Amino acid sequence: MPLLPAPPSPSTGATPTDVARWVAAHLGDLTREGPDGVAPGVVRGGQSAADAALAALDVSGYAGNRSTVLPVARRGASRMSPYIRHGLLPLPVVWTAVSGAPPRDRTKYRDELLWQEFARHLYARVGRQLGTELRHAQPDVAVPAGAPWADDPWPAEMNCTATVARELRTDGWLVNQTRMWLASQWSVRAGADWRAGEDETYVHLLDGSRAANRLGWQWTVGTGSGKPYGFSRWQVQKRAPELCRGCALADACPIEQWPDADTGPRVAGPDLGRAPVPAGPVEVEGGGAAQVWLTAESLGTADPALAADPDRPAVFVFDEPLLARLRLSGKRLVFLAETVGELAATRPVEVRRGAVDSELAGRSLASTWAPVPGWQRLAGRLRPTEVHPWPWLVRPGTVSVSSFSAWRRDSGRAVPR
Repeated sequence: MPLLPAPPSPSTGATPTDVARWVAAHLGDLTREGPDGVAPGVVRGGQSAADAALAALDVSGYAGNRSTVLPVARRGASRMSPYIRHGLLPLPVVWTAVSGAPPRDRTKYRDELLWQEFARHLYARVGRQLGTELRHAQPDVAVPAGAPWADDPWPAEMNCTATVARELRTDGWLVNQTRMWLASQWSVRAGADWRAGEDETYVHLLDGSRAANRLGWQWTVGTGSGKPYGFSRWQVQKRAPELCRGCALADACPIEQWPDADTGPRVAGPDLGRAPVPAGPVEVEGGGAAQVWLTAESLGTADPALAADPDRPAVFVFDEPLLARLRLSGKRLVFLAETVGELAATRPVEVRRGAVDSELAGRSLASTWAPVPGWQRLAGRLRPTEVHPWPWLVRPGTVSVSSFSAWRRDSGRAVPR
């Protein structure tokens, strides 16, 4: 494929609409919406936007408000997750940034950072097997006759799920509470396959990662906790009472009572007990590479391979075969394009579209190790000349990843203080 022009840069005044037009022109055929439907999400991409968000980060009150849904002005969630997911803000940087927060809020926020780290450890260990039930089958669900979700797990008649699904598809970001609502309604109440629901949220979420998104869905259906998360009217009335008051089903709410669902039978899965978790190199391996291979896992200016030499050119490939299969929402590609465009305004960055291993074959590459099977598969073919360590918050060891609590227990001494 031909070399693409660099995306417009936010640092030179480009607006999200400008970047959306670039995505529509060069990548629109790979998006879910098609070229005419590409639009930005609610969070801007780029290192300057990430740095501004970090500078403004204040988690005071987080412990009490993180699950608030409405009104929007009272939400306590930080919306840092898209920057964390794509490496613009490594977890250790965000961990340190909240050191001065009130103790209860600091502890709760750092617990969420540790959950993200645990998801990466688990995904590094089991890879694509995270897309299957690791401990339990799909919940056994008793779907009541006449339920409104016969054809759509997120029915338009239910104001709560319809509003949240619209926010997902328009903004590309949700608070954790409503992510659980959508997942539970889809799988626990409607009895639909959780994998299909996970795919539907993954293609829209600006922070979408197979590690964290799949783990969240599995926790909701009971694979991680041993019981499904029971979405009911009680949660909506507590977190977003406006949704109940404006609902056409307010007087005949189909989620009035706790859902009738049990986890399914145990199924075979990988051993999640104490075993080594892949962690990548501790120190830089090799050296002297001519170009930095950037990946969607690590697009920040603090990317170790990028930061090692400020003058070394970089290359980023929009993975055409992968994007054609995933059909991500255009807003996700707008976020990536904003980020790559800003980098290209500060140093030489080659932007390409095609199969990564074909586009980069035969090059002398430096790259940062990443805890995802895609990087390891491609690195096996490209054989980078120089590999940099991943910036772990908690460097993996020989630990259990059978549950978050087991992982925390076994990783206790490695958790930063």
